[in-house]
Amino acid sequence: MAHTRAQTAAQRALPSPTSNNQENLPQCAKRDLRLTTRSEAPAPQEQPAPIQSKGHKRKHSIEHTFDADPDPDPKRPRTSPSRPTEHAFSEPAIGSGAYKHTSPVAFWVKEGRWPEEHDWPEETSETDLTMDRLLARKKYSPSLRKRSLSATSTTPSDQKPREEKSAPYRDVRYPLLLETKGSYMDISELGITNASKHLVRDLLSGDQPVPKETLFDDDIFVHTCRNLRNKNEARIIQDISRLIVPSAESLMLRNKKYKHLVESVNEGWNNSIPLTGTRPQPDYSVGFRRNAFTEDQLAKLSPFIGDFIAGDQSFFMATYYMYFPFLTCEVKCGAAGLDIADRQNAHSMTLAVRGIVELFRAVNCEDKVNQKILAFSVSHNHASVRIYGHYPVIAGEDIKYYCHPIHSFDITAVDGQHKWTAYRFTKNVYDIWMPKHFEDICSAIDQLPSNLDLDVPPLSEATGLSQNLGNLMRSDARCASIPDERGSLSSNAEQQAVTPGTSFSEPKRRRGLVPEGL
Repeated sequence: MAHTRAQTAAQRALPSPTSNNQENLPQCAKRDLRLTTRSEAPAPQEQPAPIQSKGHKRKHSIEHTFDADPDPDPKRPRTSPSRPTEHAFSEPAIGSGAYKHTSPVAFWVKEGRWPEEHDWPEETSETDLTMDRLLARKKYSPSLRKRSLSATSTTPSDQKPREEKSAPYRDVRYPLLLETKGSYMDISELGITNASKHLVRDLLSGDQPVPKETLFDDDIFVHTCRNLRNKNEARIIQDISRLIVPSAESLMLRNKKYKHLVESVNEGWNNSIPLTGTRPQPDYSVGFRRNAFTEDQLAKLSPFIGDFIAGDQSFFMATYYMYFPFLTCEVKCGAAGLDIADRQNAHSMTLAVRGIVELFRAVNCEDKVNQKILAFSVSHNHASVRIYGHYPVIAGEDIKYYCHPIHSFDITAVDGQHKWTAYRFTKNVYDIWMPKHFEDICSAIDQLPSNLDLDVPPLSEATGLSQNLGNLMRSDARCASIPDERGSLSSNAEQQAVTPGTSFSEPKRRRGLVPEGL
């Protein structure tokens, strides 16, 4: 009570920090003022949960319907989700440390006056917060630890069987889940830029040489398609998929202009910060390899990539070896399967476009990518092909992602007249669109500051690349001690655990945020 009276007396004797005179305060003091005012407000009496909480709980259960772990660990204890994970994606609790100086409002409450100018905290710019939000994030996966400790040789991509990986996308409500994340399997009212419209026409009309002595040769093409009519996805991929979407790495063997490209086949995007609890695992995808970038560019990307070998997640990566993916292909059998393929592609390409948007936002150049096609996808079965372009619509802090239908056709129609259309289109993506896209990415990376104080150790320290890769086993063992919290959004929550650096230390509190419970 005495403390309360003292505070009341101080408030009567001094001008209130919440009055108009706060306009003269630095931005950091205004933020402290809001947070302190909120934290000192009297706690309301317990009341029944509002209706909104039911909606929130319902949202969790909806996402859990799609994202439930198909192979839960029976030995892992079940715990309730922690409160901070609620906003783990929209505002990750990361930063380069708390305030270095006195909190002005706390000083005022205690001393009855504002602190001296040299004691004021350093103001946190929007750029700092943007950079903090882009930092790489730790991912702990029990399955990863099991793989590391086992003697078998498996890829770090944690490949799932074809039927299992597409299960969440079979639900007709999956597009609605994507919409809750700002991704729409539709065009926007604003559409794409005129430059992108011209680009699409060039990609469709540009001539390209096609391979000879293939299953698409005129004399056997009809029989090829007939043989695949009732076959499964694996058979379709084996026979014709690379004739619809050519392999970037196969082209690279004969032409070094594709040397910056790298592809993945049925590999999970474990190194991408998730959008939903479902992890993308495209049948085929293309992006840029690590050595496509200079050492200086990799150094600037380092805080945002983290320990990619050990599984850190980033806006800029798909697999541990693929940066900035821009093309995916999904293969299905049967006409209905194409809708599932479209959902898979929309999910994967939302992550791809998001990475480009976040990079350009970090250097205040997001206008350059607004409504611009930044990625492509192809869905096909034994006869039908759908091609899409993917682009963002940016309105201030609001970012949404859309699909632009480029072409949809049947390769068997008109005696196979369009059988090479997708092949030529994809080849033009590699030849016409990709070089300029890569140049834009490098230009944005070059504008990233090189003196970020983000407490990120050098990559050699974080991953031990110069040492034996056996260090990863010890890293996973240390990770195993981290408690695993499971709830209705468990897969999403545990993947979005954030770290300000690439060590296994506890993440620092974000500057300007009051610890929960104050």
